[in-house]
Amino acid sequence: MMRIKQEFPRTVRHIEHTLITLADGTRLAARIWLPEDAEQHPVPAILEYLPYRKRDGTAVRDELTHPYLAGHGYACIRVDMRGNGESDSLMEDEYAPQEQADALEVIDWIAAQPWCTGKLGMMGISWGGFNSLQVAALRPEPLKAIITLCSTDDRYADDIHYKGGNMLLENLAWAATMLSFSSAVPDPALVGEEWHAMWKTRLDNMPLLAETWLSHQRRDDYWRHGSICENYADIEAAVYCISGWGDAYINTIPRMMERLTCPKKALLGPWIHKYPHFAIPDPAIGFLQEALRWWDYWLKDIDTGIMAEPECTFYLQDGLPPAPKYDVRPGQWVQTAGWPAPEDSIEVRHLNLSDRGLTAETSLTAPQPITSPLTAGALQGEYIGLWYGADFPPDQRRDDGLALTFDSLPFEDGLDILGQPMLVAQLASAADCGQLNVRLCDVSPSGESALITYGTLNLLLRDDPARVSPVTPGAPLDITLKLDLIGYRLPKGHRLRVALSSANFPLVWSPKKRADLTLLAGAPRLELPVSHATYVDMPFEPPEAATPCRLETLRPAAPKRTISEDVASGEVRVIVEDDMGAMRFLDHGLWVDQRAREVYTSHPSDATRTCADITWHYKAGRDVGDGAAFAVEVESRYRLSCDEENFYLEAEQIAREREAIVSTKTWWKRIARDAV
Repeated sequence: MMRIKQEFPRTVRHIEHTLITLADGTRLAARIWLPEDAEQHPVPAILEYLPYRKRDGTAVRDELTHPYLAGHGYACIRVDMRGNGESDSLMEDEYAPQEQADALEVIDWIAAQPWCTGKLGMMGISWGGFNSLQVAALRPEPLKAIITLCSTDDRYADDIHYKGGNMLLENLAWAATMLSFSSAVPDPALVGEEWHAMWKTRLDNMPLLAETWLSHQRRDDYWRHGSICENYADIEAAVYCISGWGDAYINTIPRMMERLTCPKKALLGPWIHKYPHFAIPDPAIGFLQEALRWWDYWLKDIDTGIMAEPECTFYLQDGLPPAPKYDVRPGQWVQTAGWPAPEDSIEVRHLNLSDRGLTAETSLTAPQPITSPLTAGALQGEYIGLWYGADFPPDQRRDDGLALTFDSLPFEDGLDILGQPMLVAQLASAADCGQLNVRLCDVSPSGESALITYGTLNLLLRDDPARVSPVTPGAPLDITLKLDLIGYRLPKGHRLRVALSSANFPLVWSPKKRADLTLLAGAPRLELPVSHATYVDMPFEPPEAATPCRLETLRPAAPKRTISEDVASGEVRVIVEDDMGAMRFLDHGLWVDQRAREVYTSHPSDATRTCADITWHYKAGRDVGDGAAFAVEVESRYRLSCDEENFYLEAEQIAREREAIVSTKTWWKRIARDAV
């Protein structure tokens, strides 16, 4: 349970709203927490830089985090990017050069303040974790260290757009989310009468992000920009990279730990896409205490011992019966001296996909068909656990039945897995396209199948994500596919299962046509990283935080996920309802109501019937008597369909103020299918 701290070594001063003026006249809105006496006794600064609205979007987590760090002798600055919250101007895209140029100006402004020592760190999760890396690669002199959570070094390989060269459905879902988030209103209580003009300008100039992302289906210069893997040596500031097994941004950590040349550390726990002091599943950790040890070392020159400890800390999750949500995940902590881990810590075992299942001894003597319907994958779970819903994958047996599977014998002593399992095989496709999906599952003695990890590969991009390698029907293809990084303790007496399928919807978009595969005879194998690392006691303090926001729940959050099937046609629909509820911030009266509905549809054999339809509802306002009364409502919708040659993208957004329409926008785009 998180301990709430109300007293700190230094009294905290809170600046609710201030403006940072950039060279072009744009004003970025900031919220600042700092020691009350910082102008007399300056402190280092920590910047978090996001598009998610400091007034309400991240206010709940900001209140838990930034006052705590400020109370221990730091100035914490939470800045909204241009075009968001109470900041001026417009936002064109994620991770744009303008975003990074603005960040450099913000850093210079912070370093020059009388309350700052001139030393600065950046911290952030997801978007804020991305731009912490990207800004660090630009080497601003005041920036000495960063903490990057749930982020990536490669925007094409490991973001919400493409995976293994296949288009993630999250690509459209996040575009729909940003269409709604970016329509949020500046608070009139902070910006005054200009709020309406600011809001309408944003609405009238709203970018269609999905069009941009769909127009770059290979790893081209668009994705190379902002991908620090293009030159890891660009980063000289110290980097602490953190994620969780319930998150999607995990594969970046072994790459960064291997290739960054700066001082570095890594931490992977059991969590979803949240800060580790309040994430699920438990055990949550004392992330803020760990962050203070990091900042004290790099920004205050205090030897906290943090850099003398092992570079990498991993949580090995215990195998549990499959469930769509876990509040607690038992397991064991291990630590390694860097990554790749020393050979005495990780052993790679080869298990063949053979006539006798998954075994070290025998081979596959005859080709085996992989004939999944395009509806396979409905039980994959959410790509990224975000809204505390039923995001985890449930029992995999129904999807296993639509796949080619290979089971091992029971591991009587259990097995610890740490690393990225890899499939090496030869395949053939019945069509001139195709996708391979590989799941590694934990099969209990009772038959339940729990997903351990997975990987997906677009056969057209099998050799290089930047160029198409044609697929000739029936011709052998050499495949090497790394599955996602995982730390997992297979229980005693359980089996491993490798499941191969030719579809995985709605995780990734269907290929241009149904493309059945054949696993060719020979020695297809799974390379399995087995951990021999010694368990360590919990290496972190219990979670602590500052006093939470004062909130009134107007409607509780109610996220859910359902699956339905039309028995006559075989069509399957996966419906994700991200109802975030409605709440009022009692300190300033603003109320916000947000919910989304995502509908993903696929047909067993007709790939042209694949479609996605996503609607977001946003309402916000302030009631009479709370000051600066107003009420707005925005409905945003994206729809994506396809044929064999093109994607068809439709979108609309309608904004109202007290029932009167303020802005209406519609889009219709045809985008050629290139590699996807």
